[in-house]
Amino acid sequence: MLNINVICVGKIKESYLQSAISEYKKRLSKYCNISIIEVADEKLPNKINSSIIEDITEKECNRILEHLKKDSYLICLDLKGKELSSEDFSSKIDDIALNFNSNITFVIGGTLGLHDILRKQAKEMICFSKMTFPHQLIRLFLLEQLFRAFKISKGETYHW
Repeated sequence: MLNINVICVGKIKESYLQSAISEYKKRLSKYCNISIIEVADEKLPNKINSSIIEDITEKECNRILEHLKKDSYLICLDLKGKELSSEDFSSKIDDIALNFNSNITFVIGGTLGLHDILRKQAKEMICFSKMTFPHQLIRLFLLEQLFRAFKISKGETYHW
């Protein structure tokens, strides 16, 4: 069975998001082994400049790297990534599972995004939208799209 790890910066505090994430984890358990790893986010100062952004994203990056498995296919969710349709995303997951690796790791950065170290290590960078969303919502979006991808791959009915 495919192993999917989601490494995220920050914790989900809102109960309605926790509930929705739990529901999608339960649904996904039919198709893959899924784990979500949360790493601490850095507190943001009132004023931010490029040096502070570099420092914060590097600290968060180091926390992410501690949990990154060497044999896993790394996909970063990033505004600089490629936008895919749900069908293309499904094909991408199938292709990775069949031809590259049975372990996929998705990384969702914090408020300031990802450090370049992670972007360079990634095999793929995906963007769900050019619009900006809170990283807590992106976690839910990712799980929903993974569930949809498996349903598409298996030819099962899902909301179109």
